[in-house]
Amino acid sequence: MDRMPKTTKQIFILSGQSNMAGRGGVYKDHHHHNHQYWDKVVPPECQPNQDILRLSVKLQWEQAQEPLHADIDSKKVCGVGPGMSFANMVREKMGAVVGLVPCAVGATAIKQWARGELLYENMVRRAKESVEDGGEIKGLLWYQGESDTSHIHDADVYQGNIEKLIKNVREDLGLPSLPIIMVAIISGDGKYEEKVREAQLRINLPNVVCVDAKGLGLQEDRLHLTTEAQVKLGHLLADAYLNNFASSWKRFFSCLLCLA
Repeated sequence: MDRMPKTTKQIFILSGQSNMAGRGGVYKDHHHHNHQYWDKVVPPECQPNQDILRLSVKLQWEQAQEPLHADIDSKKVCGVGPGMSFANMVREKMGAVVGLVPCAVGATAIKQWARGELLYENMVRRAKESVEDGGEIKGLLWYQGESDTSHIHDADVYQGNIEKLIKNVREDLGLPSLPIIMVAIISGDGKYEEKVREAQLRINLPNVVCVDAKGLGLQEDRLHLTTEAQVKLGHLLADAYLNNFASSWKRFFSCLLCLA
């Protein structure tokens, strides 16, 4: 793919576990025990566009399409996540090329995203590679926590661990004000779901916004968001970004249109 002009690509890191990787439209095949399949239904809000790119597992930019995490969360069946509906809305509102950097892996606990761990280091490596041919990292979208709901200790230390992750990723990317948009979980593997939710909603750090997934639909497994819910979540994430972090850019763009 041709290299993009250095000033046009707005880059977003997508990270966390399965609901960020996308399980919308992924179902169990009842005829084959434990086998899963994706129904391949792509809503209009998630359709590909030439101005929405993704960084592949081979660190190459390509046109983004569902499932965004197929070659990243490769040991699981991936379906629709929030990334494409987010990207389409940001592209429409800002008129920019959007670059997505998928990094999420299902069934991962926060301790697996600590500095020095494989998942964290891979995320940072991919993020750094994403700006090599131009563009600017505009935010990290984070949806994780379900795997920290099984044990009281994990839930108790969740807030400290996620705050440390935010500090570390900003340091390692050299972006001290990097916008972080988190999702407060609505499902989990264990009984401490509400405790993890409260920790996520309690975080009060500069340039960190929490989007509450409460009210979004879950699939039969009561763990993963439906396709429709993923579309809505993508729009909630886009609204959070546009309203909290893109207002000055939009004013500048509007002024240019007035002068044209």
